[in-house]
Amino acid sequence: MDSPPLLMSCACTQGQLESGPFRAWNARLKGRTDHLHRKIWEWCYIARGLEERGMLQTGRRGVGFAVGQEPLTALFAARGCDIVATDLGAAEAHKQGWVDTQQHAASIEHLNRGGICPAEAFAERVRFRSVDMNRLPGDLREFDFAWSSCSIEHLGSIDAGIRFMLNMTRCLRVGGVAIHTTEYNVSSDTDTWTSGHDVIFRKSDLLKMQRRLEALGHRVEPFDFRTGDGPADLHVDEAPYAQETHLKLRLGPYVSTSFGIIVTVGEHRGWLRRLTGR
Repeated sequence: MDSPPLLMSCACTQGQLESGPFRAWNARLKGRTDHLHRKIWEWCYIARGLEERGMLQTGRRGVGFAVGQEPLTALFAARGCDIVATDLGAAEAHKQGWVDTQQHAASIEHLNRGGICPAEAFAERVRFRSVDMNRLPGDLREFDFAWSSCSIEHLGSIDAGIRFMLNMTRCLRVGGVAIHTTEYNVSSDTDTWTSGHDVIFRKSDLLKMQRRLEALGHRVEPFDFRTGDGPADLHVDEAPYAQETHLKLRLGPYVSTSFGIIVTVGEHRGWLRRLTGR
């Protein structure tokens, strides 16, 4: 029997969220089964993509960026992975409003609140570091996998988000896998927010990111820009957001959803300094 196809780089859809594999991952995350929410899709997408590529095994090393209080750190530790979970330092996070909205992890205690990982195993396998995604430390190296959930759109600009995607490949060994989700502009491939606290990546921006990663010798899973045609796909949550059906939402004049990018690190990371000036 042929193996099922691997996840592509793709947009959040109702069909995926309601599929058997995503439902199984949501159960492991102890998520609500009646909640069509893009954040649940992001977490299940990252977990499934990493498992498909053999990353969620005992002894694998992973690094999470801007982990906030998401459950993925605990989930991956429960699978036997050694994790370095990172987030902004407390002062900068408070300045940007992440503390007030409970989307920031100030310490390791915030990362296993749901009890997804047994406490003893969590303490053994997880370490926490304060890391600014715009200034990755030079000693964050040789991980098997990396992830972030809707974080690269908060780095100040679209260019900063792309620069992070290039720089973070240096954190991984050759053959390592990175899975990141971000905001995707469903309503326009011309106008968007390109700078500021929140940006929204267009199709053209994601294709630019793909070209630059592939120029460095990395593999980017093919893009699928379809955004679904189910009832939840066609619903746009308007501010103040009800959050019950929340696969697409309106951000200012734009409709946005989540988009996942899967990268496998190749041999040519040495080109990165020359191409990015870092």
